[in-house]
Amino acid sequence: MADESMTPNATQSIAVSALRAQQARMRIIAENLANANSTSKTAGGDPYRRQAPVFQPVQVAGGGTGVKMARAVPDKSAFNSTFDPSNPSADPTGYVKTPNVDPLIEAMDMRDAQRAYEANLNVIETSRSMQTRTLDLLKP
Repeated sequence: MADESMTPNATQSIAVSALRAQQARMRIIAENLANANSTSKTAGGDPYRRQAPVFQPVQVAGGGTGVKMARAVPDKSAFNSTFDPSNPSADPTGYVKTPNVDPLIEAMDMRDAQRAYEANLNVIETSRSMQTRTLDLLKP
């Protein structure tokens, strides 16, 4: 949120913090997608568990409040399972637990993160442009 104590560069600092947060979010999504088809290394064991980013506010240079990814937490939703008794990861009943990762959800989250990243890039570009125009107006 803006207030009178913020410097002109606070806008850019806030946007940069958001860029970093979205970049971290995209890394988590990529990890989820990379492990979407993995199985446990042991029979009946748990496979990869989807991770979800947790964001928190952070003070940035210039007096603004930005955002950062604080951590990734495991998604506690149930694992999927498929019947495949020939799989070395199968439990005694022949079912294999598969990750609780839905590639469609991850793709939508990735697109959302990309759009947020692009929006923050536009904020930085617009802020720089406004500063340049202001300086041009001040020139004699």
